[in-house]
Amino acid sequence: MLDFSLYLGAQWEWVLLVLCVAFFISGFVDSIAGGGGFISTPSLLLAGIPPHLALGTNKFIVVFGTAIASWNFITHKKVLWRIVLVGIVFSTLGAYIGSKVVLLTSDNTLKNIILLLLPLAALLALMPKRFHQGRIHFCSKDIFLITPLLSLGIGFYDGYFGPGTGSFLILGFYAILRMDLLYASGCAKLINLGSGLGSLIAFILGGSVIYLLALPLIACNMLGGYLGSKLALQKGAKLVRLMVVVVFVLMSISLLVQYRF
Repeated sequence: MLDFSLYLGAQWEWVLLVLCVAFFISGFVDSIAGGGGFISTPSLLLAGIPPHLALGTNKFIVVFGTAIASWNFITHKKVLWRIVLVGIVFSTLGAYIGSKVVLLTSDNTLKNIILLLLPLAALLALMPKRFHQGRIHFCSKDIFLITPLLSLGIGFYDGYFGPGTGSFLILGFYAILRMDLLYASGCAKLINLGSGLGSLIAFILGGSVIYLLALPLIACNMLGGYLGSKLALQKGAKLVRLMVVVVFVLMSISLLVQYRF
């Protein structure tokens, strides 16, 4: 029998059930508007998982949900490959470096940094946005200068911390490149997959993944990611706008809970 009590305590059945629900919701909202990490990461921390293991295990889980959501955007041709192929290289590199840095940080220091970064990230994400009619064609400067800088910076953030990465990529492409919102969501998902893989490699090499706990949560996260991306493709940009707002509300709630761990 799998002994989840080693990680979740005597009442592990209920804790695991709550985590499964949290990771389903995380995958659902992350596939549409990003920001699922504001649900998944705090849920692991509140379950009593140490910060390094929580970040590494969360990264291992959400990579699968991101992959299935990415596949939906690819099959529905909502990906701009010139942007993605450049961005994914830099996001992967940035995330690997970010995760290597976080592995050098002590648990107590990392816990304090997480408490600092959560409100700062949420404040940035909650800043008012004006939605405009986006574009899908870009010049060389957009592809070979702005995209690498944006992907490298947000990739580093994803590797070091993570929550909100998808939202920041969507909003970065939308606000800076003035990309169509649905295409921005598709491109962000693939670039976020690259940063997730880069970060995950570093966490695996650092021994910071609880594989036993990750297995049931992967299934829940993938199901949420699949259903969320399907819904986004059916409903279009209007749903993405709505979910961006919903995610930011969830971010705020998670912050209030997070200060209790």
